[in-house]
Amino acid sequence: MLRRRLDLPLDRDGSGRFLPWIVALMVYLSSLALAGTLVVRDVLERWDQGLQGTVTVELPAKPAGGKDDGAVELALKLLRATPGVLSAEPLDAKRTAQLLAPWLGADVDVAELPVPRLIDLRVDPARVDLPALAQRIKTAIPGAALDDHRRWLDRVLRTGLALQAVAFAIVVLVGAAAVLAVVFATRTGLAVHHAVVEVLHLIGARDGYIARQFEWHALRLGIEGGIAGLVLAVLTVAGVAGAAERVGAIDDAMRLLPLVEAPLYEWALLLLLPVAAGLIAMLTARITVLRALARMP
Repeated sequence: MLRRRLDLPLDRDGSGRFLPWIVALMVYLSSLALAGTLVVRDVLERWDQGLQGTVTVELPAKPAGGKDDGAVELALKLLRATPGVLSAEPLDAKRTAQLLAPWLGADVDVAELPVPRLIDLRVDPARVDLPALAQRIKTAIPGAALDDHRRWLDRVLRTGLALQAVAFAIVVLVGAAAVLAVVFATRTGLAVHHAVVEVLHLIGARDGYIARQFEWHALRLGIEGGIAGLVLAVLTVAGVAGAAERVGAIDDAMRLLPLVEAPLYEWALLLLLPVAAGLIAMLTARITVLRALARMP
């Protein structure tokens, strides 16, 4: 279908020589932007789901001298007696040291530092009034605090939404640039074949017939360039995913790149980009030619 015979020798001139390369670049950038959007959304959803029902209770550090003031036992008793609390487990010194290791090193002695004592709390959000529970803990243990991680997660979600907006803006700008490239290539083709187009126009060829010559040519070039750009984007995403897995295999704490784990059907949407690029090129070429023919006598 894409190799259908055209009456105008559009393949013999250089008007569309660079169009497939331009479309390939556009599809490549759009694919990376959309892939980044999918990854960011997947990471944010996993973080949001992972923090559902997870609360951290912070108790003041032990008094000077390291004497046990019974705050942990009192907090555990209060928490475990609260309806909707699924579990309440204090973090031991080893686990606390692991949390501080990225900043203080692996050899830190938590017992010598005035660090807050932490309790990992699992709750049923539908059954627990967290503000009321936080107030009860503060009343029972002065200086205690309850952190449901929502403030941190809300900031991350806002950042993720900003990144998605930037990706969408990139796709729009890339699409606009592709349209301009098609317009330029189509006008160049019209100028190169002006004499033939004029003769066809004078002998009664309909504008739609002439426009179809250019639109099928633009469709073929757009799809060819789109496939090339998509292949390069897939290779790039695969390389990034492989790098993320290798870094995570070395040390999960060193992971800088998120794993690419979005659903397969979402990645399948990227396969539509070459078709979309071809259809945009086809429609743009048609409109450009029809507007040019309308000005001809």
